[in-house]
Amino acid sequence: MGKQGKRGLRRIWDAAGYAAAGFAAAWRGEEAFRQEVLAGLVLVPAALWLGQTGLERLLLVATWLLVMIVEILNTAVEATVDRIGDEKHPLSGQAKDLGSAAVFLSLVLTALVWGTVAWQRFGV
Repeated sequence: MGKQGKRGLRRIWDAAGYAAAGFAAAWRGEEAFRQEVLAGLVLVPAALWLGQTGLERLLLVATWLLVMIVEILNTAVEATVDRIGDEKHPLSGQAKDLGSAAVFLSLVLTALVWGTVAWQRFGV
């Protein structure tokens, strides 16, 4: 049998610590992440006001959270590529570009959802 990992509450506690370290690293190292967190200070209350149903409110907040998730994953890809080496390589550039494209698509989705909910509410 192989080495057994941590279990139960200890595993959950450790996982929470790793997540906190990840949030701290994203906050320290990524201006885009800081901007998106600060945007959330406006967007989450706005979502609660703009959404007329629980589902609309959930979709509005969920799209903001999705942007945050994709930004963190993009940062992880960039850190991994940078860790591998400094030399220019087409696949390194492609990996970073793909991460940026994922962030962009999550922002487009957010704009579409917010625009749709605003249109239904105000006919804007």
